[in-house]
Amino acid sequence: MSQYYDQIPTGKSQTPEHDVIMRGRRILDITGVKLVESFDNEEFLLETSMGFLSIRGQNLQMKNLDVDKGIVSIKGKVYDIVYLDDHTGEKTKGFFGKLFQ
Repeated sequence: MSQYYDQIPTGKSQTPEHDVIMRGRRILDITGVKLVESFDNEEFLLETSMGFLSIRGQNLQMKNLDVDKGIVSIKGKVYDIVYLDDHTGEKTKGFFGKLFQ
């Protein structure tokens, strides 16, 4: 696993690669994370290089956080993973507007 993460470019001039890797619906490894906006045992909200990402589930816990590499690992039972993007072409809503649609 660490060999994979060592290959991810981390230069400030480059956009970090974004991947979501799930193992058995119990462990998530996410790269390209810019900011952990909020989290609790039922939902994580992350800003990634490809938009905001919401992970919902049960007994969610942050297993690992590497701010320099933009890596977050989450364990717990995952119910859904949703990007909070607006694909309708309408005027972009604010962050909380997307969250509470």
